[in-house]
Amino acid sequence: MRVLGFMSGTSLDGVDAAIIETDGEVVTGFGPALLMPFEDDERALLKTATEATLAADAYDPARLVEADALVVDAHVRCARRLLAEPDAGRIDLIGFHGQTVLHRPERRLTVQIGSPLALAHALGIDVVGDVRQADIAAGGQGAPLVPIYHEALARYVGAERPVAFLNIGGVANVTALTAGGDMLAFDTGPGNGLIDLVMQARGAGRYDEDGRHAAAGRVDGGILQTLLASPYFTRIGPKSLDRYDFPMEAVDALSIEDAAATLVAFTAEAVALATRRLPEPPLRWVICGGGRRNPVLMQALRERVGQCDDADALGLRGDFIEAEMMAYVAARAVRGLPITFPSTTGAPEPMTGGKLYPAV
Repeated sequence: MRVLGFMSGTSLDGVDAAIIETDGEVVTGFGPALLMPFEDDERALLKTATEATLAADAYDPARLVEADALVVDAHVRCARRLLAEPDAGRIDLIGFHGQTVLHRPERRLTVQIGSPLALAHALGIDVVGDVRQADIAAGGQGAPLVPIYHEALARYVGAERPVAFLNIGGVANVTALTAGGDMLAFDTGPGNGLIDLVMQARGAGRYDEDGRHAAAGRVDGGILQTLLASPYFTRIGPKSLDRYDFPMEAVDALSIEDAAATLVAFTAEAVALATRRLPEPPLRWVICGGGRRNPVLMQALRERVGQCDDADALGLRGDFIEAEMMAYVAARAVRGLPITFPSTTGAPEPMTGGKLYPAV
């Protein structure tokens, strides 16, 4: 199948879209990909909707009608732009994640807005959506979803095991692939999310471009230790986070430079703590997501966990792996193949997931 995957992450950068060729087991080719950034007013609406849902700590669809429609419209526009590319080809299926506004697996609740059915009808292509719900309902964390795709990519590039894939988005998650063929995954802690929020709150842009603020700052060791004292880091995986689970207020008293430096150290130290939970030390870490573009964070990771390679250096598309993952998961879903596992989400057994929304 030729499948289009979408990811709209908690960083609220925009809609990532990527096309891959796959049977849900082997990846055989890659089509075009793009990021369509949200406009400022769109980002503001989604941020407001997310914060209101978090404040209520409950899902109220009546509050999210406008945001829900925005998510669908943005994905339709993104798809049409991507499908206009000369090498886009004919798409057999779409994998749609939606925009997460609340993630509370302990209450068997995860909420992604955006109607898969509306997307299917608008584009005239079958859509697989609701990919986290079955896992959550069965008692799993519903996240991370990407490990099974990381395993496919490791085979695609012939990566020597043990190897770890680290995705740094709003939240960071690790997939460890052992020499014996096992797969273990969990959210390590914050990724770029807290750093982004500090930049935005202080009028310094949407993110710390090239790590400039962090490079000019100093780590506050006391605040770092307070952040690392969270009970999350003593929990055994599988485990998952919401982008907003750690309070930004912890660094309110710091300058923007020291806040960025401290939060970079927090992300890196959380990954270092995660290595203690892995069955064997990885020979290398493959870094995906926007965090790999922050040289201060990359250096901090190398100092703490060893060899860290940008996914692009292996011939992968580090900015689009999660969008590709949604395409891969959709292909697996329509074939009835499992997408989550006891060692990745804590599901009671390997589980398929997702619901097919037909175009007509």
